[in-house]
Amino acid sequence: MELRKLKIKDAPLMLEWMHNKDITKDLHTNFAVMTLERCEQFILDSWSDSKNMHLAISDKDDEYLGTVSLKNIDYEKSFAEFAITIRKCAMGTGVSKLGMDTILEKAIKDLNLNKVYWCVNKSNQRAIKFYDKNKFIKTSNIPKKILERYPENISDELIWYVHK
Repeated sequence: MELRKLKIKDAPLMLEWMHNKDITKDLHTNFAVMTLERCEQFILDSWSDSKNMHLAISDKDDEYLGTVSLKNIDYEKSFAEFAITIRKCAMGTGVSKLGMDTILEKAIKDLNLNKVYWCVNKSNQRAIKFYDKNKFIKTSNIPKKILERYPENISDELIWYVHK
């Protein structure tokens, strides 16, 4: 497994997870409306985006398995948001943990960030079990700048984690 820049060839496999209701049902974005063209544009945009880092998780054959991201990077306040999504075929293989560990290490060592936050919907038991099993730290102390990006009506539905 390695993290690498997203490639245009990843778009069809990215679209695959976006249209899988089992994967997207607890996410806060309507991925069902995504098209191949929009995936390709997202990939192109990711190459020059200084506020976000979106990387592909790939296998030994360079096949796209998912995306890990540091979003809304605040270099001044030294934090970012984390996100990960993987294809169904990669679930349960250890790829999520390796991808997550690698991008969190990049956040701290390469970007000099002090904290990385992420949230999960309380109904997403698979993700909660994963984060709890891996001893990630739950928190209720989330920067206002992050919380402002989430509608108030969903705040009670979220569990927040932090890596420092």
